[in-house]
Order: sequence, then C-alpha cells, then structure tokens
Amino acid sequence: MLQEEAATILEELRSAYPDKFTTENRVFGHIHRGDVIFIASGCGEPQYLVRSLIEFVESHPKGFFDTEVLHLWSMGLAPYADEKFKRNFRHNSFFLGESTRGAVNRGVADYSPISLSQIPRLFRRGIISIDVALIQVSLPDRHGYMSLGVSVDMVKAATDMATTVIAQPNRYMPRVHGDSFIHVSDIDYIMPFDEPLLEYRRGVGEEDSEVVAAIGRYVARLVQDGDTIQVGYGNVPNAILANLSQRRHIGVHTELMTDGLIELMKAGVIDNSRKTIDRGKSVATFCMGRRETYEYLDDNPSIDFRPVDYTNNPLVIAQHENMVAINSALEIDLTGQATSESIGGQFYSGVGGHYDFMRGALLARNGKTILAMPSTAAGGEASRIVPSMSDGAGVTLNRGDVNYVVTEYGIAYLHGKNIRERAMDLISIAHPKFRPGLIQEAKKRNLIYKDQAFIPGRRGEYPEEMETRRTTRGGLEVVLRPVKISDEPLIKDLFYSLSDQSMYRRFMSVRKDMPHERLQEFVIIDYTKEIVILATVQHHETEEIVGLGQYGIDESTHTAEVAIAVKDEYHNHGIGTELLSYLTLLAKRYGLLGFTAEVLVENKPMLHLFEKMGFDLEKRIAEDVYELKMLFREVPQRER
Repeated sequence: MLQEEAATILEELRSAYPDKFTTENRVFGHIHRGDVIFIASGCGEPQYLVRSLIEFVESHPKGFFDTEVLHLWSMGLAPYADEKFKRNFRHNSFFLGESTRGAVNRGVADYSPISLSQIPRLFRRGIISIDVALIQVSLPDRHGYMSLGVSVDMVKAATDMATTVIAQPNRYMPRVHGDSFIHVSDIDYIMPFDEPLLEYRRGVGEEDSEVVAAIGRYVARLVQDGDTIQVGYGNVPNAILANLSQRRHIGVHTELMTDGLIELMKAGVIDNSRKTIDRGKSVATFCMGRRETYEYLDDNPSIDFRPVDYTNNPLVIAQHENMVAINSALEIDLTGQATSESIGGQFYSGVGGHYDFMRGALLARNGKTILAMPSTAAGGEASRIVPSMSDGAGVTLNRGDVNYVVTEYGIAYLHGKNIRERAMDLISIAHPKFRPGLIQEAKKRNLIYKDQAFIPGRRGEYPEEMETRRTTRGGLEVVLRPVKISDEPLIKDLFYSLSDQSMYRRFMSVRKDMPHERLQEFVIIDYTKEIVILATVQHHETEEIVGLGQYGIDESTHTAEVAIAVKDEYHNHGIGTELLSYLTLLAKRYGLLGFTAEVLVENKPMLHLFEKMGFDLEKRIAEDVYELKMLFREVPQRER
C-alpha cells in the first residue's frame, strides 16, 4: 500500500474517531499513581511517545508517582531510569540493555529474569497487570488495521490485556505479515508521528576480526543444507551467517530477524522449502537491524512475525526437524554450565530466548544446540571458559542444555560426555594462555586425571592449519586432522577396536591393554618434535577415528620414524595410503629428508604400502622385522 494512501486513511480515521486523536495532556493525564506502563521494546520502541511522556512529567511533576515502566529491552535513552525521576518511575526490565544496565546494578531499577516465551502468560493470567501500553505501529490499511511491525514479541499480549493502549503510527514502520495486526477500534489514543526507527548496527572493528571470523567458520561447519536455524544478535552471529553463503534450502524459525538473515534470503540461501512447519515462511518475533532490512520486511509475504509465546515455545521449536539453535554466552564452566545474563553478581543482559531455543532444539528430531563465543573477554585478560561459575553468576543453561561449544580455537562436543571428557574438550578450545591454569584447577577439583599431562605454549598448541579433507580410492570421505588433547576417549576406542593381530603388528608387543598412561603418549603432542594425524569419519553428531598416522623426528638424522594403524573394518579402503601421503607432505613441508619404520615381516600389507609410495627405499631384516629407510626423492619433471 502506498504511503500516500495510508496517510489519507489516517486522516479519515481522524475524522471518524476524533476522541482517539487528542492532546498529550489528555492522553497522559489518564496515567495514575501506581500504574504499570508497558513500552514496546528494541527497535520498535515508540520514541516520540517516550519523549512526550517525559515532557509531560517534567511539566506536571506531581502528576503521578510510583509508576512502574515495564520493558523488554530498551535501545533508546530510557530517561525514566534516570535518578531524577525516581519518585515518578520505577523501571522494570525483562532484559537489560546499555541504557538500563547501570540503573539495575545500582539498585534504582529492577530486573525480572524470565524466558521470553513465558512473558505473555504473565500478562494474560494477570500476574502482571498492564494499565497503559505505549506502542508504535505502521500506518493503517483501508480496513483500519495497523501492523506492530518490527516488535510483535510480547507487544501483542500487552495490547490485548492493557486497560489503555496508546499508539504512534509512523510511516517508517514496516507493515509486517503474520500475527502482527491491531485494529484501530482496539486503540484508545492515536498520536501519529513520523521518525526513523531505531537501528541496530554491528560494533565497529570487532566484526571483522579473525577471532569472530574463525568462530563463524567453525559454526558454519555444523549447519547443513535444509537445516532450520535460530541465531541471536551481535558480531558472532553475523559472522556465522556470513559463512553460510554456500548452504542451500535453509529455514528460519527465530526470535530475532537480523540483517544477516535478510542478506541470506536475498541470496536465495534461505528459502524455507524444507521446514517441517510454517513451510515457505521465515518466522520471527522482532527485528533489530538497518533501515534497509526494515524496508525488506515491508509487505513481504515470505516473512511472518508471530508473538513470542509461539516463536519461543519449546514445543513449537521442537516440531522443526534439523533445528539448529545458535546462541552465545558470557561464561561457561568446565562442567558445561553457562551464563548469558550476568558477570558474577552484576546483571548484564537477561535470560532472553536462550533457554527456550536450546531446550526446543534438544527436543527436535536431529536438532542441535550451539554455544558460540570468543574464548576471552575484557580485552583478552579474562577467560570465558572457567573452572567454575563466577560467584553470583546466574546459570542460564544447565549442563544438559548444550551440544556444541565453539570458540576461535575449535569445536567441543559435550552431549553425553562425562565431566572429565567435558573438561578436556572445553580446555582444548580455551585460549592457549589460560589452558595451563585450567588444567591445574581441573586437577585440584578432581575433574580430570591427577596425572593429566599438558604441553604449554606453541609447542602444544593445536595446529588447525593441518586439517584437510580427502576422498580415498575406496570412495570414503575422511577428515585428516592433528590429534587434540581431548581425543583420548576416541583414541581408546580405536585401539580397542583393533584385532589382536593388528595390535601386535602395530606395537610389536603382545600387550593388549591401553590405559590412560599409554594413551597420553598419543594425545599430548609436542608438535615441534612429532605429528599425530587422525583419519576420521562423521556419523551425524559423533566422530569416529578410523585410522592414525604418526611420526617422531630424529634430530640427529633429520628424518622421522613413521607408523600407521587403521581400524580392521576399514582395511582396503585406502585410508593408510591417504595417511602416509599426508604425513609425507607434512614432513617435506618441514624439510625432513625421509622416514624410517619397523615392519614385521608378516605384515605384508604395510610393507606394500611403503613400497608403493615412491620413496628411495632401503630395507634389511633383523629378527623377523624389516628395518626400512625411506628417503624422499626429487620428483622428475615429467612426473609432476
């Protein structure tokens, strides 16, 4: 609908409902002492109405007292939280922003912790009674309906239950489809005023940092074609979305519509064609973004905004197959508890939709939950991964709510893991400078083995650049990657899956056990002296090690002793060939001259593997063992 047509309709409504269009004094004169005033939040905040309310109070300082201002999240100035209005207003927020955080922590304003999905129930059951609702709406259509635009969330329930509804029609507010409409007959007072909506923009500088970009790349690995996603706000979610440009048929069921999601819709990545419910629709409950994003929302039938008790209802979320909930946290401890709402005893944000979406995704078929965050805070001086939650911190997500934790140092999978495994997984993705301290604290708290080894500094830092993918001659897709300090359980599974014959051929020993003490030799690696490369295959959410290749450098000869082990059931798939080829590439890259190896005479497959690699090979037999010396030869030009 054209803005000119809407403006004409507004004038017609003014003529039809003259009592609804009146002066500020008359409108705000209806507010009484002790009333509860609900103000629409985020980028949908009715700035003109808020300014008018404050101006009324300043000109009528004794007009009303002890009025409670109820807000989800203020992105505006929130002048009612100023101490000079403490006799007039008491601010109560369900989620803290920069303009209200200080007031709450000084004790001059209130914070009500609750999941977003539960807020409309508070209104509808009368647990919180709303006397006045200040909202912002689009211009009316010819039927007298106005859209709540970028802020449907709990505004719908608030307007349904409020005694008095005061609306600010604004031509900048988009007309958004879905359950977002209110009729002029349900509005008590109309105060038109055109002004640009509040915009949410990414922080300057940080969004392009390598830390945020690395997190985005890791999380993007976990999102598959056809998944339905939920993302939060900020630099990390934007980086994640920027890495999904190669995905196809992504669906959206989220609380927040962001610039990044809109860009993926424009690119055709998001088409909602495989969603289990609301197919063909991107579903959200509010939007924070740029003006261009608001313009894209306007009258767009592919986007539905629904009340928050629908979008954030875990039972609705759980109906989406392949649901992926992506959120962030301020802090997570080594057992998997996380907070997104406080820094110690200081309130920072709120429960928000974290719990709603994490629990809903856990219940969904093939659903997964991802907690993505930088490894440090406070300019790198504090670790977000901690031995235990800070004193006074509120636990937003419990130990059972999180599948994956992602930092710029990798991915930790916690679901179904015991405390020792969780602690080691999380330590492996903490910032390297904090890992030694985390190891020591974990030992003190009996979270990990008392004799857990650890190599600090660059020597023990995981070399992500060595990760690669290969397809074997047998058609098997494998990931070749260095071993991590958290891989001990997987290495144990590999060794105990080997037959007695394979164990003997690999270790030339009749010993069949592989205790923690021996396993550490394979996972605690000084990467300047040795390399351990794993061949892994992915089974939905679990990873299986199907082969292991390693070499240890002999500094006196500048060669390395090499060994390979492959799971019995994966023999003859070409895994050994890929492992040895990759180890050879790495060894050449580091300037080594060749390999040495000891192979049992009876182990003909392993001998054949070495012989076919094109080394300058020398072998001699000593007590049923081939001692091999394999020098890397220069590849003739015609063979390149």
